[in-house]
Amino acid sequence: MSILMKDFIFTLPTDIHYGPGSISQLKELMVSHDIRKALVVTDEGIVKAGLMDTLGALLTEAAVSYVVYDHVSPNPRDVEVEAGAAMGKASQADAVIALGGGSPIDCAKAINVLLSLDEEKIKPFEGKGKISKPLKPLFTIPTTSGTGSEVTFSSVINDTQDHYKMTIKSPHMAAKVALVDPQLTLGLPKAVTASTGMDALTHAIEAYTVKVANPISDALALQAVELINDSLETAYRQGDNLEARSAMMLGSLLAGLAFSHSDVGSVHCMAEALGGKLDLPHGLCNAILLPYVMEFSKPDCQDRYARLAQAMNLNFSNDAEGADMAIKRVKELSATVELPPFNHLAVSRSDFDAMAALSAKNISTESNPRPMTKKDYLSVFQKAYDNE
Repeated sequence: MSILMKDFIFTLPTDIHYGPGSISQLKELMVSHDIRKALVVTDEGIVKAGLMDTLGALLTEAAVSYVVYDHVSPNPRDVEVEAGAAMGKASQADAVIALGGGSPIDCAKAINVLLSLDEEKIKPFEGKGKISKPLKPLFTIPTTSGTGSEVTFSSVINDTQDHYKMTIKSPHMAAKVALVDPQLTLGLPKAVTASTGMDALTHAIEAYTVKVANPISDALALQAVELINDSLETAYRQGDNLEARSAMMLGSLLAGLAFSHSDVGSVHCMAEALGGKLDLPHGLCNAILLPYVMEFSKPDCQDRYARLAQAMNLNFSNDAEGADMAIKRVKELSATVELPPFNHLAVSRSDFDAMAALSAKNISTESNPRPMTKKDYLSVFQKAYDNE
């Protein structure tokens, strides 16, 4: 069926304020939304970097009292969500502010579920459609250009009992306002720039190629691919280049909008299984697995991969050649920003069977352009490990 003949719904519950210096708008936002008490969710790295000082000063100027929950891991855990919610309840917070990368933002979304609904455990909200009413206002301020979590409707949280990443998804989880300020990414470490940048590229590529893509998500995804392809290397090598940082921030934002209104596919299914098993950065897992899933999926979406190659400014004579060039470009870009190959991680072949089983159970498996079974996932894990 042509994409033009498919029904789709495109909802934008989040007001987006983009631009260098946009964090300064927080004061007036607190006043206009009548916020008096806030729970700020961040991590220790953000606090040490001094960004919390900037945020705190703005909240003080707005006469907002606040408490800070900064015990968020790189892969946020269910116990952290529950502890953060308890802090928010004790302080009687009437809003949640997330400051940081995807981990604090995802954690803040899940915290807001428990805080708003007066619940204690996040596990019962796993999956889709478990949240039936609006939550307290959430304000998101990203400090990396990767996850797009500031505008998505979902949260990925580590289940510490069963050792896997669970997804909670609902439009009610979306932020009220996202303050997207590229200046906050200046000086971001090179390794973080690399992994988050490839994470954003994965979001855009999967959003464009999954079965549930729509014309609006397509437009957003293609623009995101162009921006990221053109700017990631510069942002990686010149961390203080505001133009490159701005392009990456905008690319990440557009990719987040794209996949939140489309879906991700089997790259994320595998990356979440791998990250949950080894507690690795999500963007790194995506970058490592992306070209191998693309190779597997190519027979069912060759024309779409060729269109991605166009967005990457590659020249080719037919769809087959274009698809191959897009996959090659992804591999080259990952190598240029010095991300390690799969077999350099602390993973062994004995882990693959369990990770393949988790991947097959992931709710986004059904969206992948080419169907994947546990056996298929196992094969792709092995090919990635052998660098085939």
